Amino acid sequence: MADTVSYRPKAGEIPTAPGVYRFRDANRRVLYVGKAKNLRARLSNYFAPLATLHERTRRMVTTAASVEWTVVATEFEALQLEFTWIKEFDPPFNVKFRDDKTYPYLALTMADEAPRVIVTRNHKIRGAKYFGPYPKVWAVRETIDLMIKAFPIRTCSDSSYKRAMQSGRPCFPGQIGRCGGPCSGKVTIEQHRAIVDDFAAFMASHDRRVIGRLTKDMKRASEHQQYEEAAKIRDRILALEAVLEKSAVVLPETVSCDLFGIEHDELAAAVQQFVVRGGRIRGVRSWVVDKELDLEMGELVDSILQRAYDGDDRPPREVIVPELPEDVAELELWLQTLRGTGKVHLHTAQRGDKAALMQTATLNAKHALQLYKTRRSGDFTARSQALADIQEALELSEAPLRMECYDVSHLSGTNIVASMVVFEDGLARKDQYRRFSIPEYADDTEALYQVLSRRLAYLSGDAQTEEAGVGPAGAVAADAAAAAAVAGAETPDAVRRKKFAYRPNLLVVDGGQPQVAAAARALRDSGVSGIEICGIAKRLEEIWLPDSDYPVILPRNSDALFMFQRLRDEAHRFAITYQRQKRSRDISSVLSDIPGLGPSRVKVLLKHFGSVARLRSADADAIAEVRGIGVILAQTIVTTLRS
Repeated sequence: MADTVSYRPKAGEIPTAPGVYRFRDANRRVLYVGKAKNLRARLSNYFAPLATLHERTRRMVTTAASVEWTVVATEFEALQLEFTWIKEFDPPFNVKFRDDKTYPYLALTMADEAPRVIVTRNHKIRGAKYFGPYPKVWAVRETIDLMIKAFPIRTCSDSSYKRAMQSGRPCFPGQIGRCGGPCSGKVTIEQHRAIVDDFAAFMASHDRRVIGRLTKDMKRASEHQQYEEAAKIRDRILALEAVLEKSAVVLPETVSCDLFGIEHDELAAAVQQFVVRGGRIRGVRSWVVDKELDLEMGELVDSILQRAYDGDDRPPREVIVPELPEDVAELELWLQTLRGTGKVHLHTAQRGDKAALMQTATLNAKHALQLYKTRRSGDFTARSQALADIQEALELSEAPLRMECYDVSHLSGTNIVASMVVFEDGLARKDQYRRFSIPEYADDTEALYQVLSRRLAYLSGDAQTEEAGVGPAGAVAADAAAAAAVAGAETPDAVRRKKFAYRPNLLVVDGGQPQVAAAARALRDSGVSGIEICGIAKRLEEIWLPDSDYPVILPRNSDALFMFQRLRDEAHRFAITYQRQKRSRDISSVLSDIPGLGPSRVKVLLKHFGSVARLRSADADAIAEVRGIGVILAQTIVTTLRS
């Protein structure tokens, strides 16, 4: 492999000024757009020796055929130009947004003679006041239905309003009680304008003093025996209470901000934007980002903010993010130009209510990322395409309809376990998952060899059975014979077949070249043929094959790589779970051997400290504080655990 690419410019040719650079392929297509405050320093990172680059960065650099740059005066201009070119060229290696839709808003057409309330995604209505965004259209309509009970204003179309005002007959929504504008014949234009102002004021602040004022009006009407009027005011109060219940108070009423919670892995990120106005969450936006290059959180925040305020969405004065990007000053200036008036402050939340809200947003983002992966894995078309892509990429003779993945887990060489998870037709078969205890441990590769040797022993009789022309029943018998040889005892065929039911098409190990070599050695020593092997290395998400000097690189957004990740992550989860269970049992058995320490006290001890590690590190005084544990017994526990 060459040290670097042939089109690398000389270092002296690259300016040290701020600017924007573009990588292009042989057809002049823009592959990636980036900005830098020092073009020479930034581009030199891409032209380092190829072996030292992150795999996806290396793929972008080797796919490109040229690089060009544009020098600008300031970092702020670089940010603006980068944003413009990303929108224009849509480069495949820049961040991709899965959900690029606009979100609905509640709008008041304040420039009209009689303002109306509408649901819209259009941010260019002249003189309109906007409230939102809302996650769904039905959420806006539900809010409107409640609000017009409290503030009866116009909801009918402009044509209906004009016709009603000219004819003197109420509009149709007004006849059925769905419109409270002047066109309904119930209020004048001036009275309606006052109600609209109250509507807007309440939506902007959600001030409970409005309810207090209405409550006084209701009592006054009741005292004057105006019961119908009192009943109408009561209904308005109930509607306002319902609106307030749907908008939880999270921060002081003076706080208005946008808060972004982000959860990401190697290939994707989920974003949760909480729109807080007047201390209340007025709207939630969520979307998924596809990552082509290996971006740190700060770089990811930069890209997400550019897209979040793409178009007519105006940022508030305060934007809270998980981590500040390097160009925070330029980004604040850019957001300020979008806002139009006032400064925009970009910062992180370290403590207090805002930090708690950030944890909530991040938790929602984590769930959203899990949901995205679950839905993607449940799509039949995507699974079929993934299996076909794996077959093509690994040059298999057939699609891997049954894949088994293995992972080893231990704690500093103790409690060594391994897991086997099974995917059939791209779906997890949890009833066929298996766990292994490993009595002796040299290293992970040797442990993996032991596990695969034990598993492949159940298949060692398949080749002879097939050569003899024996059908499925014979295959069952062969498996049973192999199992009996391993177990050293005779067991019914049904039990043998249940333990390792079917022959895999593909064995996957968690790891790179060393792990794949160990798996290949186990397969070779077992004498089993017709099974393919590969490994997935977590750091670069690359696929390794036996006796290969270079990995197979699957496209970053491919369903094939997504399936490999799910398989690997499930094997890791299953192994870790078993290892923790075994560790807990081990410590319980050690403690139970101490005189005077029965199962109940062991349970109390583990519950009090929360983990085995905390119990091991605790001193005698801390252990003696546990209910039922004296000073002498506590000292005995410390001596036993540390010996």
